[in-house]
Amino acid sequence: MTKELVINTTAHEARVALLENGHIAELYIERVRERGIVGNIYKGKVLRVLPGMQAAFVDIGLEKAAFLYVADVIDEVQGVERFIEDGAPPAEGGRESPPVLPPIQDLLQEGQEVLVQVSKEPIGTKGARITAHISMPGRHLVYMPTVDHVGISRRIEGEEERERLRQLVETMRPQGAGFIVRTVSEGKSEEALRSDMEFLTGLWKDIVSLQRHNPAPCLIYSDLDVISKVLRDILTEDVRRIVVDSRREYGKIVQFIETFMPSLEYSIELYQDPEPVFDALGLEVEIARALGTRVWLKSGGYIIIEQTEALAAIDVNTGRFVGKRNLEDTILKTNLEAVKEIAFQLRLRNIGGLIIVDFIDMEKEVHRDKVFQALEEALRSDRAKTNILKISELGLVEMTRKRVRENLARTLCETCPYCEGKGYVKSRQTMVYEIFRQLRRDIGGLPGNQIMLLVHPEIASLICDEERCEIDDLETRFGKQIAITARFDYHQEQFDILSS
Repeated sequence: MTKELVINTTAHEARVALLENGHIAELYIERVRERGIVGNIYKGKVLRVLPGMQAAFVDIGLEKAAFLYVADVIDEVQGVERFIEDGAPPAEGGRESPPVLPPIQDLLQEGQEVLVQVSKEPIGTKGARITAHISMPGRHLVYMPTVDHVGISRRIEGEEERERLRQLVETMRPQGAGFIVRTVSEGKSEEALRSDMEFLTGLWKDIVSLQRHNPAPCLIYSDLDVISKVLRDILTEDVRRIVVDSRREYGKIVQFIETFMPSLEYSIELYQDPEPVFDALGLEVEIARALGTRVWLKSGGYIIIEQTEALAAIDVNTGRFVGKRNLEDTILKTNLEAVKEIAFQLRLRNIGGLIIVDFIDMEKEVHRDKVFQALEEALRSDRAKTNILKISELGLVEMTRKRVRENLARTLCETCPYCEGKGYVKSRQTMVYEIFRQLRRDIGGLPGNQIMLLVHPEIASLICDEERCEIDDLETRFGKQIAITARFDYHQEQFDILSS
């Protein structure tokens, strides 16, 4: 699989696209005015302790209070590792069953100052999720100053290499400090790991000093910008080409590679054509398509993706695809094709939380197993942790995907001011009949013989044309004249009844 990084920067925004076989697989966007806060370290003050939820709300200086769960307060290895290393499950030393946690009220009190790190961005109406398990990622290691533990990424599979890396870190680490060895450390020398370790421990000393001398709430440490994060976390031997349209960022990338990956061969291009780089590579079209609800499959079938605050629902349909042999083969082929597109769209749109996939019903259990295995295989390249349940007899799959930041739709879009996020408005006919009912309620109690009805132009047209007889009937029954006025500034569902 050919992987590329395309980087577009302007004064107000930075965008990084990870391409796989020429198509966007992941998109990272950071705006100067809306910079992400995951990884930032704050000195916060506890506002409220909620024993019933075993959690606390902490003021870290943001608009909304952050949420701190009891498991994120104590120094517990499994709790730390689930936030680290590409969304992988705990490395080694994790418990098979969760430990019995002490009550939150025994750990925190209102007004107490705590050092915390943001693990999830504020999403929708929810504040940021925070943890007291500080973790500081470097290129090769993740430093955990509050946990005495050494873990190895599960993506490093060779036992001999795992043991080599463990011994290196054990001999070098400060007493009581914890480290996770990242996937990119495989095959790296002692000097590379030592350099990373010295940098991270020095950074932690600076953070501790700032914590002592600054009052809560305040920002203690801000994580890297989006381009630096991508270079640190995504740039591996698999990425063969980097295209960047900023000379400044081009220089930073060259310096990064010379420092951390000098032996690797890369094609780094400084894009200088007048046409924007995302337009030239056809990426803007792919981003626009990722904001739609319907995604067409090559066979003629399609999937529908609907996102709510609680979950995302994905529906698979045969569409124009009629198959060649029989119905069961047509359904199986559509579902298998949909599996690849679903895995692709989950990554591109960064959809997280609970996800329900409604595959086309399959009568044969062997077909359901085949689709399930294909889904598991398709999700293996996803860096976000996923959990999948077996396909039910109704063709439904329940799954979860780790959610750390806003999905693409929330990043690039806002709630429609016209439908107020419902996705629909009352029909013109419905509104006309609603207005008539309100007129019957109000008209008798209004003073004077003249009534003004202010409505949207489309509604006014329908009343004056097809529904004029109802207005005539009301005027005759109540002995009042009804004047209809079109207001172009009115919402289709808005109307006013006034006496003049």
